[in-house]
Amino acid sequence: MEQLKTYALMTGLTLLFIWFGGMIAGQTGMVIAFLAAAGMNFYAYYYSDQQVLKHYHAIPVDRDSASGLYQIVERLTQRAGLPMPALYIIPEEQPNAFATGRDYEHAAVAVTEGLLNLLTEEEVEAVIAHELSHIKHYDMLIGTVAATIAGAIAMLANFGMFFGGGDRERGGNPLVMLALMIIMPMAASIIQMTVSRNREFMADEGAARMTGHPEWLQSGLAKLDSYARGTVMHDADPQTAHMFIINPFTGKDVSLRQLFSTHPSTEQRIARLEELKQL
Repeated sequence: MEQLKTYALMTGLTLLFIWFGGMIAGQTGMVIAFLAAAGMNFYAYYYSDQQVLKHYHAIPVDRDSASGLYQIVERLTQRAGLPMPALYIIPEEQPNAFATGRDYEHAAVAVTEGLLNLLTEEEVEAVIAHELSHIKHYDMLIGTVAATIAGAIAMLANFGMFFGGGDRERGGNPLVMLALMIIMPMAASIIQMTVSRNREFMADEGAARMTGHPEWLQSGLAKLDSYARGTVMHDADPQTAHMFIINPFTGKDVSLRQLFSTHPSTEQRIARLEELKQL
């Protein structure tokens, strides 16, 4: 169900982009904006993994320097049929984790020191399984495509604002076009965030099936969420918030939180995992 919902949202985002491009500047403007956005996201797709690891001061580790963590990941990758990803530890107090990389052969998993200090071994295993599920289902690729289209819509809106917007030869209403230039990027962002939330549900389910213990992830998520409400990660970047298992800005969330959140609520995630126990 979540897979179908994600594809439906991606299709809707694509159609929204095509329609909005035609409204702003016709086919030529749409193609130019799309190529520019695609070029930026192409670069991000191939190089953003190292950029984000560098941004969070991630330290590479191996079997010798982090034997316990390495053994957990090695065991889970064998179970999931995945190659061993590169492992990193982030010197950060807030407990959190993320996966990055464009494919199986270029995947990396990073966890914070806070996560390793806070969670039990079983909970750490559940978190790692969640991140490996993201890798297994190519969620980084889907996130990049969603970001490309949403970014292209924002660029089209800026393009329209700069040049006055609309096809005046066809009698376009300038007030309507101005409203569209404000509303469309917001709508695209909401769809993009909804895609991200759906992938989190799918990764939670994948983790539960990979470990065979949904309760491990339930307790881990509860601890991570509780801790995150009192802290904000150092150097946290809104552009990478969707990558983490728990939104690093949870402690700053205010009104309209759910609409503009890259993650489902922890209560929803725990409830979904509870349903899996009864299957």
